[in-house]
Amino acid sequence: MYLIENTCKNGPGACSMGILILRHVENVESAAKRLEPVKRDLEQTIREQYGQASRKQLASVHPTDVYVSYYKTFGYSYHVLLQLESVIKGKPIPNVLAPVTAMFVAELKNTVLTAGHDLEKVTFPLQVKRATGNERYTSINGKELSVVPEDILLADQEGVISSILKGPDDRTSIRKQTRHLLFTAYAPSGIEQELVERHLDDIEAYIRMFVPESVTALKLVY
Repeated sequence: MYLIENTCKNGPGACSMGILILRHVENVESAAKRLEPVKRDLEQTIREQYGQASRKQLASVHPTDVYVSYYKTFGYSYHVLLQLESVIKGKPIPNVLAPVTAMFVAELKNTVLTAGHDLEKVTFPLQVKRATGNERYTSINGKELSVVPEDILLADQEGVISSILKGPDDRTSIRKQTRHLLFTAYAPSGIEQELVERHLDDIEAYIRMFVPESVTALKLVY
């Protein structure tokens, strides 16, 4: 049912993709409050662990180092590293829709690049592939984007739904009415499968904190 093809899993610049599909997730505004203790604990842990670290030191911590190296190849900065720095400096983890908060908390904890989508807006099969540079899509902030040539992207049957360097699309983004979720974790060469699996476990656990009856339909690393 959920068919996914990864044409970038082997060879130079290989990239794996972690997939987590959760169904029947009640996305109510009060749900995010149940994640507040987790957010506060993570903020404290990050500040205690990295409070005295320089950006260079933060960038050398695994798996952040793999993403920093990937982004640097294209002349970009790894945005999760920048978000980590903002938390270290005292900025709280933002309040957004509960499923997005769950994803963001796990992303900050593990520094594994992740995108969230409304499963009902996604048309399977999916394909993980390397960009030609001709692909275009609309970002979650409404901007028209061109995918960077040779970057890794994820596409459904209607078009690109995310890319490593430019992020997720608007068409399949998580909204208040979303009830079925697709989370995708990009893992360039050097990111261990076990780490991605633990990351997906964290997202799943955070979702279950406010929707214990949610159903995991798929959890795999391709």
